[in-house]
This record gives sequence, structure tokens and C-alpha cells, in this order.
Amino acid sequence: MTQSADRDANRALRARFDEVYGQYERLRSGLDELRRRLAAVEVTASSDDGRITATVGPRGQLVKLVLDPRVHHTHDAEALAARITGTVQRAATQAGTAVRELVAGYLPPGSGAVDFLDGGDFGALLRRGDAALREEAGRGA
Repeated sequence: MTQSADRDANRALRARFDEVYGQYERLRSGLDELRRRLAAVEVTASSDDGRITATVGPRGQLVKLVLDPRVHHTHDAEALAARITGTVQRAATQAGTAVRELVAGYLPPGSGAVDFLDGGDFGALLRRGDAALREEAGRGA
């Protein structure tokens, strides 16, 4: 009787291992592609009047700024700076959204990492890990 229970437990453990390992393999095989796709993220946004165009990379870093010659006719440097800043921020926000969508496509549903990317909530990562540990502990009891 004990041997049968041990065999059943071993089979269940092996099945769980195979499931987790399969998830790991899928994630691992997609990492190179994800890295390439993330590195290629570039988002361009324009100011409302179309005179300022900002292009940012995947981390929201400014990679290109184009100013229409007509912006030089403005004598309000502070207003121009605010328009440039707003345009860059809009592009950075769009880049963040693009990165989150890319990463979410490579992670399992309900992943705390996606929650972290959405709101910067590091606790989401910890809660997900804690929940997984509790689930595993419950299976072993």
C-alpha cells in the first residue's frame, strides 16, 4: 500500500516537474527573440502643432529630436522647452506600453512581472512568488 502511494506521489511530482520544465523551456526559447524585439522598440511622437518630433528607445531614452525650423521663431524658450518635454514624455509613455505588451506576450498569465511593468509595483512580484510557494507547500502537506 505504501509503495503504491509512493509511486503515485512520484508520478504526480514527475508530472509537475515536466509541466514546470516545459514552461521554463518555452520561456527560455523565447528570450532571444524577446531581447531582439525589445532592442528594436522605437516610438515617435509629435507635438500637437507637429513642429516637434521625438523618438525614444525601449527605456524611454531620447534617441532623436527633430525641431521644425518654425520653432526658432518663438521667443518663449520656457514654452518651447515645455512642448519638447511633453513630446518626449508622450513618446516615452508609448514606448513603455509597447514594452509591456511585448513582455506580457512571453510571460505566463497572471505573472507578477506584468503587474510590475504596469504599475512599478514590486510587491506584485513578491506576492506572486509567495502564492506559488504556498501552493507548493499545500501540495506537499
